[in-house]
Amino acid sequence: MGLVIGIVVVVVVLLLVGWAIVGYNGLVRARNAFQNAFAQIDVQLQRRFDLIPNLVETAKGYLAHERGTLEAVTQARAAAITGLGAAQAAPGEPQAMQQLAATQGQLTGALGRFTATAEQYPDLKANQNMMQLSEELASTENRVAFARQAYNDSVLAYENRRESFPTSVLAGMFHFGEAAQWQIAPDAPQTRDAPHVQF
Repeated sequence: MGLVIGIVVVVVVLLLVGWAIVGYNGLVRARNAFQNAFAQIDVQLQRRFDLIPNLVETAKGYLAHERGTLEAVTQARAAAITGLGAAQAAPGEPQAMQQLAATQGQLTGALGRFTATAEQYPDLKANQNMMQLSEELASTENRVAFARQAYNDSVLAYENRRESFPTSVLAGMFHFGEAAQWQIAPDAPQTRDAPHVQF
């Protein structure tokens, strides 16, 4: 009888240890998945940031008296780079993701105003370099949207795993913190759509 109880105890302990290992590894995989998804956002945003100076430089000659618009795009780009830097340091952290969303929203708004201004200049619209840059930027905006969706899906999977019982016990024990999705602010409707950059 004592042997049977001993075997049962050993089996229960082994099952608990196995469950803990599987649960912990699942949390690690989910965290790594959303961090990898954020890295894809990072790549696409860097591409966006690299295209903007070329776009502004191409438009400078045509929009000489629209200096405020060009400066607004340049300043918004700088703020967006700072916001991305904060999010890179802590992917998924709620405050960093809010800062990223806010600065990207400012950039999207500035690009929208730039596009509206550039529409008034037929020579600029016909410029081959401007058309190519605009096409690349539009393509990049689509990639950012897809990367953002993949990131948000990964965060959802992580949060579901982190908050579900009994894995939530392990998440608390091993300090698996909350991850925030990249939410577009409801008070910034201009950020809900990619800026239209077709010329």
